[in-house]
Amino acid sequence: DKVGKFVQYFKNIEGVAFDYGNEQHLKKLIDYAYGISTQYGEAAAALACEMYDEVGLASGLFLEPAVPVDMAAYEDVAKAIKGTAKTKNIQIVISSVSRIVKLAGVDTTIKNGLRDGAEFAWIPHGDTCAFCIALASRGWQEASPKLIRNGHAEHVHANCDCTFAIRFNDDTSYEGYDPEKYLSMYYDAPLKEGQRASAKNHINALRRQ
Repeated sequence: DKVGKFVQYFKNIEGVAFDYGNEQHLKKLIDYAYGISTQYGEAAAALACEMYDEVGLASGLFLEPAVPVDMAAYEDVAKAIKGTAKTKNIQIVISSVSRIVKLAGVDTTIKNGLRDGAEFAWIPHGDTCAFCIALASRGWQEASPKLIRNGHAEHVHANCDCTFAIRFNDDTSYEGYDPEKYLSMYYDAPLKEGQRASAKNHINALRRQ
């Protein structure tokens, strides 16, 4: 929202309306987005560390304190802003910044979990998309570097409220998480006539449904 307000009130700040095609305007937007993503990313990572440490203690483990990941580099934020600014849609730009902030928290959870051998599950939240339901249907999985791609959590996409949860033993559960239900939704969504059963076709069927 702060990024959206920056563009909305740009004229009051600079005396002219924001122009996505103006390199100086775009540079100011990138600078602002970098500051926002760093500020809120650090907060997200700190909360992820607190949650991680509490889950460990509740599991009867005495782990090394969770360590936050490094925040997104200026170049990464600039790439995200430039890529989405082409649409000239501020909501898409906002989503790209939100994703960067969320990655700070999710990456913190994953990287500490990989260090300590935690199990992971993708927990849906809110108006969940078909892709996330399919991921949630996998249930609890052992820690694996496959969860990280290009240095970040593989599954986080724009406008997503879902997240990774961790556990260290079978006694830990998360209220409302039912992978069997999601698995049934995944397989029960009807394929088109003649379609073969593939992950892509099942997800598209679930999306249509």
